[in-house]
Amino acid sequence: MYGRRAAAVRLRERKCFMKRNIICLLLAACCLLTAGCSSAAVGGEEISQAPSLQPETSEPGGEEPVYIDEVSMGDEVSMEDEMVPLADAPAAVPDMLAPVASGKSVKSGKGAEIDYSNITDGYVMVRYAAANSSKLKVQVVGPTTTYKYDLPTGGWVTFPLSDGNGSYKVMACQNTTGSKYAVLTSVSFNVTLKDEFAPFIRPNQYVNYEGAVNTIAKAAELTQGVAKPLEKVGVVYNYVVNNLTYDRQLAATVKSGYLPDLDSVLAKKKGICFDYAALMTGMLRSQGVPCKLVVGYAGTAYHAWVSVWTEETGWVEGAIYFDGTTWHRMDPTFASSQHNSEQILNYIGNGKNYKVKYLY
Repeated sequence: MYGRRAAAVRLRERKCFMKRNIICLLLAACCLLTAGCSSAAVGGEEISQAPSLQPETSEPGGEEPVYIDEVSMGDEVSMEDEMVPLADAPAAVPDMLAPVASGKSVKSGKGAEIDYSNITDGYVMVRYAAANSSKLKVQVVGPTTTYKYDLPTGGWVTFPLSDGNGSYKVMACQNTTGSKYAVLTSVSFNVTLKDEFAPFIRPNQYVNYEGAVNTIAKAAELTQGVAKPLEKVGVVYNYVVNNLTYDRQLAATVKSGYLPDLDSVLAKKKGICFDYAALMTGMLRSQGVPCKLVVGYAGTAYHAWVSVWTEETGWVEGAIYFDGTTWHRMDPTFASSQHNSEQILNYIGNGKNYKVKYLY
């Protein structure tokens, strides 16, 4: 059982918690969405910066109506497309916590199925098995935040219960016209998680490392002999910063619905900011390090970064690293493309720029 294994790991970590002078990196991957980069001067140096974009809710943190009046076709919701957050190996870990559609609690209707058997583990799974020419989406309404996802046809897709404990409603929906979606089936339930990091340790649609065998193997190689979670963060961070380059062509052409293919990103050694963040998160989760892929705003640009969890610190938010004296914010995309210049480190160290919108 994962709870017993996690408890044993935590006990070992408490006995050997890292010394203050070990530099630990928590990643923060800046993201560009649907267009190429513009330039912004930071500390006298030109850096890549996303253009000012409006979120679906018109302003960061704004709210949009979830439901509209009932029509003859049944329940209907309004959902715009979500913006895209820009941007010989050891064997894989054998006990990866793969999500499972257990079939114990299932709600079905009009071709869609919602399996909510494992909500205490922080996820639901949704499937539309048949072919369908209409666009399909899943909406997860949590205690504080509403999440919207694309739903491909075929197999089960995993969606995290990112809001933690509380009341949820999950809807599988089919496009009718414009941004209007008819509800195929829905289910409501209350969640009490087994532990607070349950939604942030398993694969899901945004951090899909379940079939990424090369990504898992590279993470195992990089962290071989490394026991402390923050040291694992450090070696994974350094690998990505030093080996990936920013894909400006993809950034200029990426469309809504884009999802990172982790093994493809690893093989090409290039990607947009969303790819940087998802690859790091997948690597760390595969090594048993709970972490959140955080999507939000740095200034007016849509970004993504990562927060990590340890037994000693709980959730360490804000994507930071320790230089032996002070904690700093770190952005792997800017750090990689700007060669860790002093100006860029000063710019991304300003936590006031960052505002959380979604957790995956």
